Amino acid sequence: MMTPEASTSASSTSASSATASSATASSATASSATASSVGGTAVPGSAFLTAAAGALPSRTVAVLEAIKHAILAGELKPGRALVETDLANVLGVSKTPVREALKTLAGAGLVTMSPYRGAVVRVVNDEAARHVYDARLLLEPEALHRAVTAGHDWRPAQTALASANRARDQAERSLANRDFHRELYRGCGNPLLVSMLDDLRDQTALVSAVAWRHEPDWLEVPSWEREAAEHRAVLLAAEEGDAQRAADLLRGHITSFVERNFPTKPDPRARTQETQEAQEPQEATGEPR
Repeated sequence: MMTPEASTSASSTSASSATASSATASSATASSATASSVGGTAVPGSAFLTAAAGALPSRTVAVLEAIKHAILAGELKPGRALVETDLANVLGVSKTPVREALKTLAGAGLVTMSPYRGAVVRVVNDEAARHVYDARLLLEPEALHRAVTAGHDWRPAQTALASANRARDQAERSLANRDFHRELYRGCGNPLLVSMLDDLRDQTALVSAVAWRHEPDWLEVPSWEREAAEHRAVLLAAEEGDAQRAADLLRGHITSFVERNFPTKPDPRARTQETQEAQEPQEATGEPR
């Protein structure tokens, strides 16, 4: 049900054109909700989901970016059902742009769809994460080597790196890192290779976001800080024109991320922490910690 504030806002726009009125009322409805329901669970004051409603010329693009940001921020967690009607209500749009956005996200690997369960946020297990990074390991260092040899302009990579450093949350950092890595291979001179790596970008962002949210407390340096330092080293080598060193550093960067977060042999310290968490009492809600 629309709140009185949202109703007043929607009414005040009636003098405008029909299109502008509809967009404003929809945005007001979404942003005024204090606890909207997505998939049966309340999303209090969901800034990520409501910020893009009606804000861009293409409603589908706005919905797509809002849902993607919510997934990478952990607001929509892996395994979460994505009900078209609920998302449309939260975003203040019809089901059509939501449906199209979910199809696009499924193609990008962030969402899985089935005729029985519908759309759900993709669950990232260790094997799936290793497959994504294995594909990157085979392609990305070679693409970077070629880009350095071709004399690629690295200023956009510097911009992306600065954006990652300024990120306010995991989603922004993950998206900025995605843009940084694209700049590493964009100048390789092979459009097919660029397209193949582009197809892995969103899945890589999802894997990174999941890993950061679940990293163990005993790490002396947060994973994202170590990755930022590795990014700077890779970019410095690229800017200096050392193609082989840049490729080797990138290969080590990708490999170390997998070994830290998705090892084939779990670290005994992680197992100890998991055991301690399992022995702790559950929250009052009855949900596991």
